[in-house]
Amino acid sequence: MIELPVKDPCDLCVAAREEGWKVIDESEHTLTVINPWQFEVGQCCVITRRHVAMLLDLSDHECADVLVAARRVAEALVRTYRPLGILTFQNNGVFSGQETPHFHFHVVPRQRGSDWGIGPPQLATFEGAGREAGIAHDPRGDAQRRERVRVSARQLAETVNLIRSNLPE
Repeated sequence: MIELPVKDPCDLCVAAREEGWKVIDESEHTLTVINPWQFEVGQCCVITRRHVAMLLDLSDHECADVLVAARRVAEALVRTYRPLGILTFQNNGVFSGQETPHFHFHVVPRQRGSDWGIGPPQLATFEGAGREAGIAHDPRGDAQRRERVRVSARQLAETVNLIRSNLPE
């Protein structure tokens, strides 16, 4: 059985309902929102409008809309930041790194000099971009890292507006 994180209320549902300024784009089944943790500038997530915990809970229509939304925001991120790459990932269950019990698909512009690796910090193993392979995650630095990547609401709003202005027609 996949163990899910517990958060009540769900922070993504709250953000979608009460913090509309965080929404970059929307479709019938999805909202694309800015990630408050900017491990990479422009990092965002495609979330489902319906509260579901993980990939296995999505309808076929939701699955299709998630990838279309991810592609749309990836195009905007390329126009906005000219990244070296676009990282996409999605976690299912606490043992995969999922921290919020609401489906979310990460879309991340990657730039040279990142210390993030190829996934969430606790899973990162990518030579030249994060921890070296085979080195266990040391959580002692997580609080400092999270503090460093936490940006103000004003900065997030500016990022949202910049990305939104570069969405494809």
